[in-house]
Amino acid sequence: MSFFQAIILGLVQGLAEFLPISSSGHLALLQAFFGVESDSVLLFTVLLHVGTLVSVFIIYWKDIVELVVELFRTIKDLCTGKGLRINSSPTRRLGFMIIVATIPTAIIGLLFEDFFESLYSSIASIALGLVFTGFILLIAERSGKEDKGIMEMKFRHAIFVGIMQGIAICPGVSRSGSTLFGSLMSGLERKLAVKFAFLISIPSILGSVVLEAPKAFAEDIDGSLAGPIIAGVIIAALSGIFAIKTMIRVVSNKRLIGFTIYVWLVAIAVFAYVLITG
Repeated sequence: MSFFQAIILGLVQGLAEFLPISSSGHLALLQAFFGVESDSVLLFTVLLHVGTLVSVFIIYWKDIVELVVELFRTIKDLCTGKGLRINSSPTRRLGFMIIVATIPTAIIGLLFEDFFESLYSSIASIALGLVFTGFILLIAERSGKEDKGIMEMKFRHAIFVGIMQGIAICPGVSRSGSTLFGSLMSGLERKLAVKFAFLISIPSILGSVVLEAPKAFAEDIDGSLAGPIIAGVIIAALSGIFAIKTMIRVVSNKRLIGFTIYVWLVAIAVFAYVLITG
């Protein structure tokens, strides 16, 4: 893997992780284009996810600090017999909603892990995932009234968003697009929908890193790849910051249609390639 390939892969990972165009699908397509075997760059893939995690922490660091502080307050309340007091503050309720949303995602990921991995063997399945992404973005664009704050958000809404995030494990299905769709269809106010979609990516991405890291570090690491890997991870973090800021602005202005057109065009190109190459 060259510096150029690492930078391109890092750029795509950072942008596609948060823009609703599917990072997994784009990385799989690029690796096929570059002729890079996925197993040979497993460590790089894991570290790219770390880079995108850094992006979320940089943009939402105040919210994350507040969530951590509220976690300790919750533990204190439990130890003093006050109970969970879920509705004692917006931050505490947000934290519980993140936990609730993560549960169905984890269950889906663990139960259907082999199925999801099998889908990566065919680029046609990636194209189908992109088509699905385009449809849910189109629906989200036309969604109804979005006025719920975090105190009006119900557990069923969090579960629905978590299920959508689980579905997004499929290649070509955008995680950010799916969780944003779930949040908007639940009636969440648009800025809250974006924040919730990105905050619940933290346990999802972190879980993926933890599961893949042992296998990645067990592989023989080529020292010559250190430079390209570092460059790719830095680019992933920087482009991730740009993508998050872009999504906050785009969703607030109800301009998701451009992403629908883009993913459908990519899907058409992939289907055409499959037909031509047989």
